[in-house]
Amino acid sequence: MNLTLKELPKEERPRERLIYHGKEQLSNEELLAILLKTGTKQASAKILASHILKEVGGIHAFQDCTYQTLSQAKGVGDAKACTILAAIEFGKRVYQKEELLYQKFEDAYQIASYYQGRLSGLKQEYFLCIYLDVTKKLIHEKVLFIGTLNRSLVHPREIFKEAYQVSASSIVCIHNHPSGEVLPSKQDIVFTQQLVKVGHLLGIEVIDHIIIGEDKYYSFFENQRIAL
Repeated sequence: MNLTLKELPKEERPRERLIYHGKEQLSNEELLAILLKTGTKQASAKILASHILKEVGGIHAFQDCTYQTLSQAKGVGDAKACTILAAIEFGKRVYQKEELLYQKFEDAYQIASYYQGRLSGLKQEYFLCIYLDVTKKLIHEKVLFIGTLNRSLVHPREIFKEAYQVSASSIVCIHNHPSGEVLPSKQDIVFTQQLVKVGHLLGIEVIDHIIIGEDKYYSFFENQRIAL
């Protein structure tokens, strides 16, 4: 039978410690153990949490974790992997989205400065769009693809469908280059040109496409590749 958190002395159980001492007093292992709920035949949830942290590479490595990485870790199945990933994403949205919502963006530098912290250093390419109202305030953000930017995978209809749903006036596309370099590829240029043309037809302008690299960025607008 799997070992559970209840088999620990009551005062040592992570849930009880959280309730009576506050979440800030819990170790990384204890927080992860609460998410895991149960351990294995060989290890309690707390010990399993410690093993997972070591296998992944520490708590900060979890921001780059994928389902495939977590589900292959010893003692972690589909349910535990999904729970951990959902908790990570939920935490990101709590602390990152609200500080950005309704912020007015005046230029590419302002946008790049914010997303540098989120996208720089990631091992995969993330493509997302931010949707602005008529005053250039952010009203919505959507990650549309994770992987290698490809027009067959990131389709304009997905980008503009979001725009219609939130009544956006304009769009800024953003993606990172895991290599750290920011010069656009031929694929980046062709794809951006396509989006701009579709935007003109639909009346929702694509006002910039920003590529995030290591401590630098590239703006299609600033480099006069998008004319408004």
